[in-house]
Amino acid sequence: MTPGDETLLPRALLVSPSKSSVQKPHPPLCRAPLSLSFVQKRTSRCDRGAGGVEQRAPHRLPDHRCCASPPFLATTRVPLCCSLLTMQSACTVFVALAAAFFSSADSDTHRPRHDSNLEIYKRLFETKRKDQLNALKNLVELNDINQQYKIIDIMLKGLFKVLEDSRQVLVAANMQPDDPFPMDDKIKEAYSHVVENTAFFGDVALRFPRIVHHYYDRNADWGGLLRWGLNFCNQTGVFTGGAHQHVLTLMSQELGITEKSPDFINPYRTERDDVLHTAEAFQKILREEEKRRRKEEKRKEIRKGPRMSRSRTEL
Repeated sequence: MTPGDETLLPRALLVSPSKSSVQKPHPPLCRAPLSLSFVQKRTSRCDRGAGGVEQRAPHRLPDHRCCASPPFLATTRVPLCCSLLTMQSACTVFVALAAAFFSSADSDTHRPRHDSNLEIYKRLFETKRKDQLNALKNLVELNDINQQYKIIDIMLKGLFKVLEDSRQVLVAANMQPDDPFPMDDKIKEAYSHVVENTAFFGDVALRFPRIVHHYYDRNADWGGLLRWGLNFCNQTGVFTGGAHQHVLTLMSQELGITEKSPDFINPYRTERDDVLHTAEAFQKILREEEKRRRKEEKRKEIRKGPRMSRSRTEL
């Protein structure tokens, strides 16, 4: 077959009817697309010549300029598909990044970067700490071991009672220490009680270590409650970068909650305290306090027992 005979070949030999090789015309550029059936009809035309032999009439391909793809489209069809795939991949990546951005924005709402309410409470906390230290200073200057022992006894019992009640409120409200500062009055009060009483107990433990050890070492409930309070305070951000963080650290080491560092020193303990707390007078106070506590426990057991209800007689 010579090169010039290509125009004489039928349409069916030039275009394969298989779907894989038939290229559909581009929809936006064709007003009247050329269908496959039309091609088959044109290719099935034939003239019978002499001798009954079928002869195909030579004809040229139909001129469908309005439907034919422009030359640049035929040469850029594959790159156009690649560019479309690239755009689709870019859109997918963009959507994923947008979803990650909004999800991170939702997580940031759990704890804002700057909690103005927490900053306000920090200033109030500083004022509260000054009042606590002034009251504790008066107790240190009392110079009466008997009175100091009784005051600290009452003080610690009330302190841990408030700490336990506050913990129940916070746990019931599912309040986490790293949550934004609470706005509910009840939760806010419990929050401040935990922070302030834990810090104040640290002051007492560092200034009166012998008396505090006498109570704390014998009460397992206080130990668990204090550990919870310390963990809560360290995560609130109230003590972070402040002047009162060292109180929690020293108190934890003094009471054995955390291991003492090699250079640990209680800066509030003096030689005078060690002498007074080992003196015979102090040991006598401890013995008297133990007797008093045993009597109170016996009275409570008697009160909890069954009682006879008083009957009323009518005259």
